[in-house]
Amino acid sequence: MPNRRQILALAGAALASPALAQGTYPTRPIRMIIPVGVGGVTDIVGRIMCEALTPILGQPVVPENVVGAGSTIGAAAFQRLPADGYAIFMGTNNHPIMKALRPDFAFDPVTDFVPVALVGRQPFVLAVNPSVPATDVAGLLAWLGQQRQDANFGSTNPGATNHLAGELLKQIAHVDYTIVPYRTAALAVQDLVAGRVQLTIDSPTMLNPLIEAGQVRGLAVSSRDRSVLVPGLPSLAESGVPDYDLTAWQVLFARPGTPASVLARLEDASRRALADDAVIQRLRRAGVDTWPDSSAAAAARHVREEVARWAPIAERIRQTGG
Repeated sequence: MPNRRQILALAGAALASPALAQGTYPTRPIRMIIPVGVGGVTDIVGRIMCEALTPILGQPVVPENVVGAGSTIGAAAFQRLPADGYAIFMGTNNHPIMKALRPDFAFDPVTDFVPVALVGRQPFVLAVNPSVPATDVAGLLAWLGQQRQDANFGSTNPGATNHLAGELLKQIAHVDYTIVPYRTAALAVQDLVAGRVQLTIDSPTMLNPLIEAGQVRGLAVSSRDRSVLVPGLPSLAESGVPDYDLTAWQVLFARPGTPASVLARLEDASRRALADDAVIQRLRRAGVDTWPDSSAAAAARHVREEVARWAPIAERIRQTGG
């Protein structure tokens, strides 16, 4: 039978370690907050990761879409949950600019989110409705020069990746058009097919099947170089829009204050999931590639670099009402 000193030592260890006090993490289901709508690339990536993490962690990882206001509604909901590893967050390109676009947003994209893993990346695709009389980027830019505000660009809420993609094209190519916001990327693409908007830049996950079916016309990819994920299309940079470079990405986050042992468990589980050939193939079928280094340290570097790159652009968008 343990003596009084041993009992006190065990009790102190349990109090010092939430993971020990609550049993081996995880002991119950984990919520993954996905701050975008169902059907978009980040939603698809999040659901693939939920399914991949579930057998590794031994508990269900359940996707939960909390949508709106450039991911800030989902991000704020995530911050209200306990910092115990039972809520994780799938961030994307609008993560670095939440604060720049919405100064009243209470959380910092770097200090208030703890990167766990770099998950996915993909180029976006510049696509037009077949009614647009352009078969390449040069033709589209000439047409946009004539149409100006009469041309409509389908975008998700301000700050979403395809909104940034559209603003970047305006800025570098010196063209103009009306950016039409939608609640989800799927709705924007639906209106692209219907001809209510004439162009968009969005994920190959949604656009590739429509391009193959002839419902929309793909013109270029948004990455600096061509991509094996979208074979046959040139890059915008080589098509007359020099320096254009945008790659969509997903990073898995935990909350500050999450026990180190829980963070390590989540990072290890993510690394194992992202090294699984079956998971890699599922992501590639969705038009998403993995990163050479998925570690938490690599994710933290990436987020800092993206904040430095995009926050000034987002600030200009906010000040000009773009």
